[in-house]
Amino acid sequence: MKDLGEAKKVLGMEIERDRKGGKVSLTQKWYLKRVLKKFNINSDTTSVSTPLASHFKLKSATSLTSIEEREYMTHIPYASVISSLMYAIVCTRSDLSQVSQC
Repeated sequence: MKDLGEAKKVLGMEIERDRKGGKVSLTQKWYLKRVLKKFNINSDTTSVSTPLASHFKLKSATSLTSIEEREYMTHIPYASVISSLMYAIVCTRSDLSQVSQC
């Protein structure tokens, strides 16, 4: 057995240590950069905050109605984007994947 020193990366997650602050954090910067590249999100893309109000309820009546809307949405890899982000959340921010309802 050989001592390889401190672990820097485990299962694709980078380990960052703050010894003075007594903190250890996990990041997936490499994975998330790959996800952004896969879905053509680059530095030219602007991010916006779109919080959902707590009183807002999603209903099937507000879903896609026209054939044009449905056709347009078939070309958007929504499920793939969400599953990629969920993987990152579950692996590095399990506190976010267990958000309780108030």
